[in-house]
Amino acid sequence: MRRTTTLSALALAAALALAGCGDGQEEETPASGSPSPSAATTPTGTAPADATPASGAAAEISAQHNDADVVFAQMMIPHHEQAVRMSEVLLGKDGVPQDVRDLAERVARTQEPEIERMQAMLTAWDAPADAGAGHGGHGSGMVDEEGMDRLREAGEGPEAAVLYLERMTQHHEGAVDMARDQVEQGANPEAVELARQVVEAQEAEIREMATMLEQVRRS
Repeated sequence: MRRTTTLSALALAAALALAGCGDGQEEETPASGSPSPSAATTPTGTAPADATPASGAAAEISAQHNDADVVFAQMMIPHHEQAVRMSEVLLGKDGVPQDVRDLAERVARTQEPEIERMQAMLTAWDAPADAGAGHGGHGSGMVDEEGMDRLREAGEGPEAAVLYLERMTQHHEGAVDMARDQVEQGANPEAVELARQVVEAQEAEIREMATMLEQVRRS
């Protein structure tokens, strides 16, 4: 009896020891698994990726800026908006050469996000969107209303393509001049980088449009 009691006591002690070890491992899992606490903070950490482009862009804009940055955004927004309108007018016509149509689609597709980016900049800097009263117009290269009417009233195909390419070349040249000024005078790193991208992209499109003009005029 005494031997049996002793063995039972030993077995009970071993079982309790094993249970204690098991409990310790279960308690360590949450501690070492800082994944649980971090999971609670994940929505906050990933919010910018899930946010709308405008809010995401605004969150990435430095507060550092000067008057040149503000004027650049204020003047380039309506400049880009007119380029998008010109492209939409052309795309509404039949018989436009495919390469010119492709260019117009690209202009609209690339400049609309840039408009949103610059609007976010002005919001981040608490600056007004309208530059007209303080800066003498909307920038060089803008097509006047008569020029826009001629584009709207142009016939189909090559006639509309030539008018579009001529006016968009002038428009791009104005944008490049404005962007170069921003690169030299701006203080906000995001605005300066955007200006560099405008110079690079629109200079390439100016060369592309020169080739297209020659081809359309010969056709």
